[in-house]
Amino acid sequence: MSWFKRKTKGITTTTNEKKDIPKGLWYKSPTGKIVDTDELEENFYVSPEDGYHVRIGSKEYFEILFDDNTFKELDANLTSKDPLKFEDTKKYPDRLKAAQDKTHLKDAVRTGVGKSKGKDIVIACMDFSFIGGSMGSVVGEKIARAANYSIKNKIPLMIISKSGGARMMEAALSLMQLAKTSVKLAQLAEAGIPYISLCTDPTTGGTTASFAMLGDINISEPGALIGFAGPRIVRDTTGKELPEGFQTAEFLLEHGFLDFITHRKELKNRVNLYIDLITNQPIRA
Repeated sequence: MSWFKRKTKGITTTTNEKKDIPKGLWYKSPTGKIVDTDELEENFYVSPEDGYHVRIGSKEYFEILFDDNTFKELDANLTSKDPLKFEDTKKYPDRLKAAQDKTHLKDAVRTGVGKSKGKDIVIACMDFSFIGGSMGSVVGEKIARAANYSIKNKIPLMIISKSGGARMMEAALSLMQLAKTSVKLAQLAEAGIPYISLCTDPTTGGTTASFAMLGDINISEPGALIGFAGPRIVRDTTGKELPEGFQTAEFLLEHGFLDFITHRKELKNRVNLYIDLITNQPIRA
C-alpha cells in the first residue's frame, strides 16, 4: 500500500495556481434537467430537454430581437427620486443605489429603437432583477416616452413585461403610471401604430392591470405566470379552490386573454409577422 503514501509533505500548490470551477457552468431547470450554460445561451436561454424558458433581462431580449444587437437606447440615464422620503428596512435612495450597483441598470425598464428583420421597432423591456421589476415613476415615464417616439416616427412599439407590480416605495405615484401608460397606448392606437405586448414570467400586479394587457396583439412565453393578484390572495378573497394551471400563460390563452404563446426562438419571426399583417405590408421572410 506504499502508493498511498505522500512523498512530499504539505500542500505545494500556491494560492495563485489554484483553479476554481467556474460559476454558472451548469444550469438546473425547475424540472431537474441539467444543461450547460453555453448550450442554454445558444438555445435562446431555453432548456432544450424540457422547454423551460429561463428568466432573462433586457440585454438578452435586445440581442434576440434587434438585428445584430444594434439599437439606440432611449432615455438611458432617467433615474428615480424619493419625493415621499420612503424608508422601510432601508432608505429608498439606498435601495435604488444598491439595485443599480448590483444590476448595472438605472431602473426596471430599458427602451431602445433599432431594426428587427430590417424594419424599425421601439422596444421597452423590463428587468425583474431591478427591485422585482417594480413599476415606479421612471418605468411609467420611459414607457410613455417610448410611445411618444413611436407616434412621432410612426414606428411599431413592443413592450416586454416582467414585473412584480407597482413599486410600493413610490405609493400613489407608482399607481399613477397605470393611467399614464394606458393613455399613451390609447394615443398610439388613435395614430394607427401597432403595439405588441409580450408577457413573460412573471407579469403581475399593476403591470398586468395596465400596459401588459392592452396590446393589439397580446402574447406570452410558455409557462409564464400572468395575473393581477397572487394565487393565495385570489383563493383567500374568493374562498374557492383555483383551477389547475390558474394564472399560467396556457390558462390565459384558453380563456381568451392572450392571442398566442410563442417559443423564444420564434419570437422575432412571430412579432414581425404580426406587425406585417396588422400594417398590411408584405410579409418578410
